[in-house]
Amino acid sequence: MDSSSPADAPVVRAPLHAPVAHLVRGGVIEGVHHGSVVVLGADGEAAFRLGDTEAAFYPRSALKPVQAVAMVRAGLPLDGDLLSLAAASHSGEECHLAGVRRILDLAGLGEEDLRNVPDMPFDPAVRDAWVRAGRGPSRLAQNCSGKHAAMLSTARLNGWSLTDCLDPAHPLQRAIAETVEDLTGQRVARVTVDGCGAPLFAVSLHGLARAVARIVTAAPGTPEARVADALRAHPEMASGADRDVAALMRAVPGLLAKDGFEGVEAAALPDGRAIAVKIADGASRARIPVAAAALARAGVDPALLTEFAGESLLGGGEPVGCIRPVPPLDPRPVTACA
Repeated sequence: MDSSSPADAPVVRAPLHAPVAHLVRGGVIEGVHHGSVVVLGADGEAAFRLGDTEAAFYPRSALKPVQAVAMVRAGLPLDGDLLSLAAASHSGEECHLAGVRRILDLAGLGEEDLRNVPDMPFDPAVRDAWVRAGRGPSRLAQNCSGKHAAMLSTARLNGWSLTDCLDPAHPLQRAIAETVEDLTGQRVARVTVDGCGAPLFAVSLHGLARAVARIVTAAPGTPEARVADALRAHPEMASGADRDVAALMRAVPGLLAKDGFEGVEAAALPDGRAIAVKIADGASRARIPVAAAALARAGVDPALLTEFAGESLLGGGEPVGCIRPVPPLDPRPVTACA
């Protein structure tokens, strides 16, 4: 596809999701998570589909690597840990807060310039320590502050206004929308506001997978490659020390992965194989085991993915069940949890 001529926007409709994971307790299917999954081969073609991969949906924070590419294209001079933080849904650890301050300081800005919503740190342990210290919600601690600091830095570098930089009509957001369409290969279906206050663009699950594949396969030194290199070298800055998405990137050589609220996961391997997952009910407990099963379908050695099978279900403090991706994602019997 000619990236300068995106395809039509995906259709806005009630997604035709399918069962993607079963909640198994004591050998009985107790619950069902619906959703959609797409796996792309190295040739860019869909090698596996389940559910509705073409309906418009909001990738939430899984779109942040694409937004970061747009900012680098617009001149954002960050690399390494700070560029990873620019694409982050961070946990609010001290390294994240210090990094956001560094991004702001490099642009001659301060925490008071941030336009995202105040919030507590995302990581439960970090949040508990924050509360014990008597600290309240802050823009710095909110999990998207790295992206917002990078947006401000990009706007200042280009001489664009700062106070309205989250307006979809702002030059920064228009540049981001153009990059979303370029990398997904399709026009944006809808624009709304994400939880942090930034514009959010509706594409298809297939388009999201195509975008992360294009990021990891871009030529060295390009904005796409810089973002991919930063995320893979500093996965803890894009999430947190104890987050599953960081562990997944550490476990699978060369993998780029990004999660998003409402049960979204996107990931790509250096040769362009890619997956994208949407869990219909937004449950994170199903997101990572389904993503791991999709990566196995993409050819990742299952031995590298064993720790991402999902948490055991407990009964009386003992394991009595599990989350099991459905066949054909997982070939094992749906009632098996061994």
